[in-house]
Amino acid sequence: MTHRFALPLIMACAGLSLPAAAQDVRKGDITISQPWSRATAPRATVGAGYAQIRNGGKTADRLISVSTPRAARVELHSMTTENGIMRMRPLSGGIALAPGATIALAPGGNHIMFMGLTAPLKQGERVPATLRFAKAGEVKVVFTVRAAGAAAPAHPHGGHR
Repeated sequence: MTHRFALPLIMACAGLSLPAAAQDVRKGDITISQPWSRATAPRATVGAGYAQIRNGGKTADRLISVSTPRAARVELHSMTTENGIMRMRPLSGGIALAPGATIALAPGGNHIMFMGLTAPLKQGERVPATLRFAKAGEVKVVFTVRAAGAAAPAHPHGGHR
């Protein structure tokens, strides 16, 4: 078996499928597109993760937690601006995914915080993580680390499906 067939076979055995975009991961009604992170400073102990998450089903779901071997803990956070001041707060109840909706975990908005990094995130690195959903269960993804000042990648489906 050649390597180009190994990943789709492994994912199929795990009940996952690879949609058109190479970085998409699908489990049941949930599709996670383009998980990415930014490189951190050499002594940084925190980093952030971003992605597009689509609920293609007819029932609501909820992203309830994230874990990675690269951080002591991971939290879901919101970022808001109030009176010109940016505030970041943990989202203790997770992030709701309405039926048919796509949410963006993106800089300046809801995002994943990797806290207590085991080492700084370096450009080109791939960071494994597990996203846990209330209904879809666990979904394993890999965050691609981009440059420190990187902007969000263009959504492969023009921001919708």
